[in-house]
Amino acid sequence: MKNWMSRTLIALALVTAAPLAASADTWQIDPGHSTVGFTVRHMTISSVGGQFDKFAGTITAKGNDPASVSIDVTVDTASIDTRSSDRDADLKSANFLDVAKYPTMTFKSKKIEAAGTGKWNIVGDLTLHGVTKEVTLAVEGPTAPIKDPWGNTRAGASATTKISRKAFGLTWNKMIEAGGAVVGDEISVSIDVEAVKKK
Repeated sequence: MKNWMSRTLIALALVTAAPLAASADTWQIDPGHSTVGFTVRHMTISSVGGQFDKFAGTITAKGNDPASVSIDVTVDTASIDTRSSDRDADLKSANFLDVAKYPTMTFKSKKIEAAGTGKWNIVGDLTLHGVTKEVTLAVEGPTAPIKDPWGNTRAGASATTKISRKAFGLTWNKMIEAGGAVVGDEISVSIDVEAVKKK
């Protein structure tokens, strides 16, 4: 009788614990302490930078299992800011982002691969200007989680990648007399994220 009872209690404990072990933590990206920035060459002589001011996203993970990480981010394309209102208006127009037709761009992760101590390659689908392409983010982090003064758990990470704007249908350009184009094709993306763990 005792052996039967013990086995029953053990089985019950395993059944009860299984959903807990399978549950994932969800982290909300804090846009007030995060940055989605980019740079692109201007007339082959300098790099012009900018950022998107409005974005939201979540990161989910089961404990410390890298394979369980899932990232889903949406960026408001109309929130682009390059410190020039005229340039921003042009970038929002049909010449480039066409924000009236494509108000958001999204990134959804598909897999994560180790790339060294504290470094990861996160492969996912980037949808921009109505085109979806697979991109790889080179990620450093995450930092060790800490408690803020209000009891929230926070952690951060940074990521970089490079994309071809022409691959996403952003083909407008003009040539200059000295050779080369007004706007470069390669865009360098730099992301710094601070996320808060949902309670």
